Amino acid sequence: MNATDPPTLPSWRSILFVPLTSERFLAKAHQRGADAIQLDLEDGVALDAKDAARARLADAIDHLAAHEIDVIVRINRPWRLAFADLQVAVRPGVSAITLPKVEDAGRVRALDELVGEFEVDAGVVAGSIGFVLLVETPAALPRLAELAAASKRTVAMTLGPEDYSLAAGCAPDADALLVPNLLVAQAAAAAGVRALGFVGSIGDYGDLQAFRQTIRRARRLGFTGAQVVHPAQVPILNEEFAPSAEELDWARRVVDAARDAGERGIGAFEVDGKMVDLPIVKRAEQLLARSR
Repeated sequence: MNATDPPTLPSWRSILFVPLTSERFLAKAHQRGADAIQLDLEDGVALDAKDAARARLADAIDHLAAHEIDVIVRINRPWRLAFADLQVAVRPGVSAITLPKVEDAGRVRALDELVGEFEVDAGVVAGSIGFVLLVETPAALPRLAELAAASKRTVAMTLGPEDYSLAAGCAPDADALLVPNLLVAQAAAAAGVRALGFVGSIGDYGDLQAFRQTIRRARRLGFTGAQVVHPAQVPILNEEFAPSAEELDWARRVVDAARDAGERGIGAFEVDGKMVDLPIVKRAEQLLARSR
C-alpha cells in the first residue's frame, strides 16, 4: 500500500463508544462483542481531563488491538486539540479516526495530510488509517458529496444526532432526524463508503425492543452499522445488521438461478414468484459477501 491507496472498507456492524476517562470501561471493552471500539477524546472527556485521556490512549489501543478488535479514535475539532490528539492517536493498532463536526472539505484534506505525516513518524503504513466523517450541523448537508470525496481515507459517514439537533433547533427524534440521516446515507452510498447510524437519539437505550425496531428500520434505509453508547445495544446491532438465515437462503437461490439463466442467455427470470434481474442479483451477491 502507498499513500494513494484507500483503506479497506470496514464491515463494522457495531461500534461502542468508550470514554478514556474510565479505567473500568476500558478494561472490559474487549469483552462487549463490538466489531469496533471507539475511544473518545471529544465529548466524553472534560476539557481539564484531555491530557490524562491522551496519556491513557496508547495502552488502550494496544490492549484492544491485542484482542483483534478494530480501534477508532474520536478526536476534538479545535485545531490545537486535534493536533495534540493525532500525535498520540496515529499509531499501530488504530483503524480509523473520527472527525467531528465536519463542514469543510478543505479541513478534511488538511487533516488527511497531517495524519499522513504522523503515520510516517509512527511507522504506520501510509494511508492505512481511515476517516469516519461525523456530520453534526445543518451547514454540512449541502456539502455532503464534497465532504465524502475530500479524502481517500474516508471509510464511513454518520450523523451525530444530538449535536445536529442542537444546531438545527429540533428535537432528537425520528421525525426531525429522518431527512438528515437519509441525506448522509445517500451521500455515503454515492461515494462508495459505509453509511453508519440510525434515525433517533444515540442516548435513548432504555427500551431495547424499541431499539431493535429502530435498527431494523435503519438497515432498510441503507445503513450498515451504527455507533452506540451502551453495551446492551451491541448484540442487537450485530444481529440486525447481519443477513438473516432466510435472507442468505434467498440470496443463494437467486445467485444459483442467475447462473443457470446466464448459461441459457436469459437476463431476467423468476424466483419465488418475483422477477429478478441484474440489480437484484447484485444485491444477493452483496448479502453473501457480507455473510463472509
